[in-house]
Amino acid sequence: MVFFSESLGIPSLRVLAQKLLDLLFDYEVEKEPLLFHVFSNAGAMLYRYVLELLQTHRRFCHLRVVGTIFDSGPGDSNLVGALQALSAILEHRPAALRLLLLVAFTLVAVLFHMLLAPLTTLFHTHFYDRLLNAASRWPELYLYSSADEVIRARDVERVVEARLAHQVQVRSVNFVSSAHVSHLRDYPTYYTSLCVDFMRSCVHC
Repeated sequence: MVFFSESLGIPSLRVLAQKLLDLLFDYEVEKEPLLFHVFSNAGAMLYRYVLELLQTHRRFCHLRVVGTIFDSGPGDSNLVGALQALSAILEHRPAALRLLLLVAFTLVAVLFHMLLAPLTTLFHTHFYDRLLNAASRWPELYLYSSADEVIRARDVERVVEARLAHQVQVRSVNFVSSAHVSHLRDYPTYYTSLCVDFMRSCVHC
C-alpha cells in the first residue's frame, strides 16, 4: 500500500527512513562512511525521505554519505510495471484470486491517476521527480536492465542524464538480459565487482 499512499502524497515512509538513520546511532557507526544500496521503486521511495532527513534534520546532517547504488530503479509511474510486480508477488496464489486482485488493482490505480494525481501534484512532488533533482552530490551507480519488465530502462537512463547534468559523478551499467532485481543472481561475479569497486572509489575519493 506504500505505492498508493505515496501517490496520494502521504509520506508514510518518512518515519521508517528516520528509524533507519537512527539505527546508525544505536549501533554507534554514525561516524563511519555511509553508502546506500537502493532496490527498485520501494527502495527509491524510502531513499527520497532519507535524503530529505539528511538535509533538514539536525541529528543527521553530519552523516558522511559517500555514495549510492541503485539496483533496478528508480522508475517513473508505470502501470504495466506495477502489474508485473504485483503478479510476481501473487505468483503462488490461486489463479482466480490472483486475477481478481490484479483487476482490482488496475481499477484503483487508474482512478487514482485520473482523479487524484492532478490534485496531489499541487502539494507533493513525486519521488521520481524528486530524485531527478536531488541536492545530493556524492557518486551514484545505476544497475539496470533492458529486460526489466517492472522498471523501464529509459526511466533509469533519464535519471542518469539528469544527475550528470547536476554535475554528479555517475556510472551506469545495463545488464541487458537480467530481470527485475535479478542482476546479482544472473551475474554474481560482475555485479559484486561493480559494487565493490564503486564502494572503494567512494571511500577513497
